[in-house]
Amino acid sequence: MSHILIIDDERAIRKTLGEILSYEGYKIEEASDGEEGLRKFKERAWDVVLCDIKMPKLDGIEFLEKAREANPDVPIIMISGHGTIETAVEAVKKGAFDYISKPPDLNRLLITLRNAMDKTSLVTETKVLKRKVSKVQEMIGESPAIQRIKDTIEKVAPTDARVLITGENGVGKELVARWLHEKSNRAGGPLVEVNCAAIPGELIESELFGHEKGSFTSAIKQRIGKFEQASGGTLFLDEIGDMSLSAQAKVLRALQEGKITRVGGDKEISVDVRVVAATNKDLLKEVEERNFRLDLYHRLSVILIHVPSLNDRRDDIPLLVDKFLENICADYGIAKKEIEKEAMEVLKQYNWTGNIRELRNVVERLVILSGKTIVKDDVVNNVVPRN
Repeated sequence: MSHILIIDDERAIRKTLGEILSYEGYKIEEASDGEEGLRKFKERAWDVVLCDIKMPKLDGIEFLEKAREANPDVPIIMISGHGTIETAVEAVKKGAFDYISKPPDLNRLLITLRNAMDKTSLVTETKVLKRKVSKVQEMIGESPAIQRIKDTIEKVAPTDARVLITGENGVGKELVARWLHEKSNRAGGPLVEVNCAAIPGELIESELFGHEKGSFTSAIKQRIGKFEQASGGTLFLDEIGDMSLSAQAKVLRALQEGKITRVGGDKEISVDVRVVAATNKDLLKEVEERNFRLDLYHRLSVILIHVPSLNDRRDDIPLLVDKFLENICADYGIAKKEIEKEAMEVLKQYNWTGNIRELRNVVERLVILSGKTIVKDDVVNNVVPRN
């Protein structure tokens, strides 16, 4: 249901408009002057605002200016019984969606409202889609560790040096890989991702290098592997510590010679690929246990980037929470919720075993379950495990 805020100092006008729009299926709330209207405007997300121009305390034009500063995406329709063409032009110049004279023509009012609703829907959808199709999310954080990573990316990305990214699950290793590609000379080429832990050992070679038709039972047609798909761009090998030893040997050859051979084939195919790898394992320990090749480790680790756990950069938590609140509330089509200082302190002291991925899930849970402001009890009751 769409929510409309009616701001007018004349009670009769508010009542009449409220009854008409309620009958049309809108959820209505009223304010008797500009100051009350501005307070209510900031309290929640509105689909449309109807605002009188001549009002005590804060007139309609002043309200319009302050409301546009608080949330420029909400359509504001100005209404007045004392308006002139100059007033209407001024209102539109300052960002009003439209201007309607009193007494309003019912048909025009409803058409204007419908157009304003369409604009609100389009603005919300556009913001969501832009986030979904944007190439790379922002790397949020001001801690020394994150600043070092950003500086390293700036220096390393323009080169073709291979990079090994280490860190726990959920810390953002994939985001680092994406920024390395985005800032590289290969940004116009593909970024191809392979989760080595998600592919069965018997299929990893086919996934990476492709296969020829008939090379094994289910090979009913030729398949192009990830190395070929990434040619001219970047190949991101995530969780490379879980790759089989036989596949490791072929990856090593591809890195050394810049050539691959499809499974079941004998033709060498040249590939121009920059490889970025990531793992949550201690690869040197895996080498000692004979689970990972030392020569491959050295080939991959020209540049080492370690992404710290969230517990090791707690000062970044408020920045991350604020960004997650902004994005999640926008996705749900509601006003951005605030979080009390005491609630934030509880979040900063929490043991984030799932790192940033867990923090985002927690923020989304709090957005759903809390009121207009997230308080300490919300965090204690919905985040911190109970004994």
